[in-house]
Amino acid sequence: MENNVFGRNVKVRVYGRVQGVFFRYHTKLMADNLEISGWVKNCPDGSVETFLSGSDAAVEEMISWLHQGPETANVESLDISEIADLKENHTDFTIRY
Repeated sequence: MENNVFGRNVKVRVYGRVQGVFFRYHTKLMADNLEISGWVKNCPDGSVETFLSGSDAAVEEMISWLHQGPETANVESLDISEIADLKENHTDFTIRY
């Protein structure tokens, strides 16, 4: 899978009950299914942060999924930032620890 620099690149912070509920695992499954590259990680404040790079349609579908997350999560809000200048090149989607 190639990094689609001509697609859409966003960083999303997900707030709510999103740690300890397999949020990162399910995010990776969804990203792999949508052929999105990037990463997902837990943040010290209890939120989850993810970087998504892929086609406009795939990233939009992923953002839509992030509004709900897996059944075990309780998503309260998202903070979405468009990234114009890529500082990292991703070829797949990883869980960061």
